[in-house]
Amino acid sequence: MLAYLHIPFCDSKCHYCAFNSYTGKFELKEHYMQAITKQLTFELNRFAPKEKSIVSLFIGGGTPSTIKASLYEPFFTILAPYIADNAEITTEANPQSATNEWLSGMKALGVNRISFGVQSFHDAKLKFLGRSHSKESALKAINEAYALGIKNISLDLIYGTAIDTLALLDEDLRIASTLPINHLSAYALTLEENTPFFHRNDVTNPSEQLAKDFVAHIIQAGFKQYEISNFGRYQSIHNKGYWQHQNYLGIGCGAVGFLNHERFYPHKEIEAYIHAPLFQATESLSHEELLVEKIFLGMRSTIGISLTHFNPKQRGKINILIDEGKLICQEDNVYNTDYFLSDEIALFILE
Repeated sequence: MLAYLHIPFCDSKCHYCAFNSYTGKFELKEHYMQAITKQLTFELNRFAPKEKSIVSLFIGGGTPSTIKASLYEPFFTILAPYIADNAEITTEANPQSATNEWLSGMKALGVNRISFGVQSFHDAKLKFLGRSHSKESALKAINEAYALGIKNISLDLIYGTAIDTLALLDEDLRIASTLPINHLSAYALTLEENTPFFHRNDVTNPSEQLAKDFVAHIIQAGFKQYEISNFGRYQSIHNKGYWQHQNYLGIGCGAVGFLNHERFYPHKEIEAYIHAPLFQATESLSHEELLVEKIFLGMRSTIGISLTHFNPKQRGKINILIDEGKLICQEDNVYNTDYFLSDEIALFILE
């Protein structure tokens, strides 16, 4: 089983960000951290995990590093009996707010993996994206985390912006490769509604060749691709758990939970969540809906899909894709050979 904790607070809102996050409202932090312990206790009763059965905890946002490490202590105390001895415990962090004190405090609570929202090492690109940190603060935070003994470190890069060239992206990759990281996530810039970038036509570079070249260079740099946007010498337990359809606790405003065939949706707004942390809308998923998700997820990762999930018509289409070299079959599992075509392949099989 997995667990996810959502921290919705941010010091500033990036120009491309459509996540459930808020600037300001910092006076609600302590109330929010109290509310998550109430929901966590409720969820543990519902999910009834065995002791030491949670193999991964991921703290995302928003910006988890805007919350003092000490405020996480009650949450970790409640969850501690259920966390496996070798569990992956990850927190996202913004280089600007991930101080040495914060990193040290989170490590003392059990965090053993940090995912830094770097996006680029070019200050002009960071300003273009609306990021609050600099190249130097990113380098400092990553090196400090490693010096504190956190050996599993990841960073995010964004590509496909209007100012990107392959040379610029390769320089980001070169700098990343000199750092003590073992994982890298690379995301194409997408225009999301209700963001400053959404109504602009001068912020993206849609070149498919640029994207393919950059991904190829990431792999050549020694970061094996195991999902459409994730590469690593280390493969995240949490990332793969989602793609394998494992059950997961979702704690915090807007944090979705999943148990067997049901999803649970708490309030998204901070104030509403604090007022009623146990409220949840429930969605029941049919076998067919879960199968569609499994096919889409399997096509985007090295997890693949068992042939037992497909009917005769779908197997016929899979054979066509295998003959064309778009899929491979090993031990009755099929795997995608080009993640850029993952959705198209899934739709072809399902139509």
